[in-house]
Amino acid sequence: MYDVEEIKRRRKKLGITQKRLAELVGVSQPMIARIESGTVDPKLSLVRKIFRALEEIDGKNITSMDIMTSPVVTVNVDDTLLKAIELMERHNISQLPVIESGTPIGSISEGTVLRLIVEKGLTEAGGVLVGDVMSEPFPFITSETTLDRISRLLMEHQALLVMERNKIKGIVTKYDLMKALHRGI
Repeated sequence: MYDVEEIKRRRKKLGITQKRLAELVGVSQPMIARIESGTVDPKLSLVRKIFRALEEIDGKNITSMDIMTSPVVTVNVDDTLLKAIELMERHNISQLPVIESGTPIGSISEGTVLRLIVEKGLTEAGGVLVGDVMSEPFPFITSETTLDRISRLLMEHQALLVMERNKIKGIVTKYDLMKALHRGI
């Protein structure tokens, strides 16, 4: 059974306007407002249509294209750790893809930087080449990778690179995922 009072709560949770819901259902915005306020008793067929629209939005296939950050800040394999640190600081990020001739071949993170500073000291660590201390590259996904798959991959990895035709189109980090959830995408 459908609870008409649930419509407003679900619509707001999904972050859509009355106007947008009305467009999806094929009614006017004032009709949605009257249904939500309880001043009109809608037909069961309309209520079903509204709930179907809300379910479709709730379960829509959010993809990496919807939440990725672009352009991607990268560091070259032959750059120094100091340059990587400067890029991380300037862009307020905690990891970078490492590229060679435009192709991702590794990654570097705050953790790697901190370990090197502890091992070698600040001055010596800054001169180390990124290629000498980089980790595995971030996994590649496409712009159509779904939120469900992204979530599972981010349980194991710090970031994911969105690749199309062997070119980096974006990056998805745990922070991007949290921002998307906060915005109610």
